[in-house]
Amino acid sequence: MKRQMFEELLGSVREAGAILRGRQKPSRRIEMPASGVRVIRGRTSLSQSQFARLIGVSVKTLQNWEQDRRRPTGPAAALLNIIAHDPALALKAINRP
Repeated sequence: MKRQMFEELLGSVREAGAILRGRQKPSRRIEMPASGVRVIRGRTSLSQSQFARLIGVSVKTLQNWEQDRRRPTGPAAALLNIIAHDPALALKAINRP
């Protein structure tokens, strides 16, 4: 690994540690309200199992999101935002061979 890459990686690890200890706030955080997940899935006309397979999560995870036991964050929330913005285009892009 090149020295510069190592220093960047080490800086990221230190930043993550500071965020976990509450010394620093994350630069961004994407959260999706639970009720929004059900609405987004409804706009795709997919069943829970089909939608879960599409976005790469378990059906149980999707159910937890829809029933407000957990909230999607990070890449899952970003993907849900994309699907919410344009469901047809998102489905077309995700299903490309």
